[in-house]
Amino acid sequence: MREALLESHIPDLPLIHRGKVRDLYAVGDDHLLMVTSDRLSAFDVVLPTPIPDKGRILTAITVFWMRKVEAALGIPNQLTDIALADVVADPAVRAPLEGRSLVVRRLRALPVEAVVRGYLIGSGWKDYRASGKVCGIDLPEGLELAARLPEAIFTPSTKAALGEHDANIAFDDVVGLIGAELAQQLRKSSLEIYAMAREHARRRGILIADTKFEFGLDTDGRLHLIDEVLTPDSSRFWPEERYRPGISPESFDKQFVRDYLEGLAWDKTPPGPSIPDEIVARTAERYREALRRLTAEPA
Repeated sequence: MREALLESHIPDLPLIHRGKVRDLYAVGDDHLLMVTSDRLSAFDVVLPTPIPDKGRILTAITVFWMRKVEAALGIPNQLTDIALADVVADPAVRAPLEGRSLVVRRLRALPVEAVVRGYLIGSGWKDYRASGKVCGIDLPEGLELAARLPEAIFTPSTKAALGEHDANIAFDDVVGLIGAELAQQLRKSSLEIYAMAREHARRRGILIADTKFEFGLDTDGRLHLIDEVLTPDSSRFWPEERYRPGISPESFDKQFVRDYLEGLAWDKTPPGPSIPDEIVARTAERYREALRRLTAEPA
């Protein structure tokens, strides 16, 4: 296993933003270098222990889906053909960035997380138990935890600052933020991508319980898919063979880490605790398995 990258450093490029997982650098006025680190966040706290190769896996999954979405649905994305070597000339600086970095178009990100839910879990389950609704959408009575919904629903949220929590909002709030026409397009595109991806993943033994997309606009106002797409960090992936409604299924993600942290006397505020090697290894294997299943040709 290669050495993990907790934080990138590129002396010749201006650092714009260091998020929970991604570092963004300016490449001129029209492009960004997006570096996906091996950082892991849990309960909105970035932990001090990285997951080796996580950034490369997330990058590979994102590129796979962006190309598939554009080919199948015609929805453009921020990918370019510019190579990493074209913007980071020093081989020593470039080496730890290989496989985890993308030169992307610089677009105007929308201030909304485009969340789609196909199953009732997480904050959606909490909303449903309290009101029978999720983001103002009425659902049938008597649904169990992790139940498949009659149809996928668009349940947007705000974009929280680092260390804060996203908040579910109603569709009318999205209209207020970005206008009715763009809000309708955002919902339609999100549901179309989810429907296509859910069927693809199901044929490979993965249920996509829910996911969140990010979109941006180019100078002509055209909607583009940006950031990460349908990764274990932005989605709940469940092994179909072990799915049972009524219980919270295991996931292809950092659930091992969450379970470990829940057993500690930690108040879920920074700084986060270190993670044992065994938990790191098991988590890394779940990410690798998600990549293998999603990108392999079906048997």
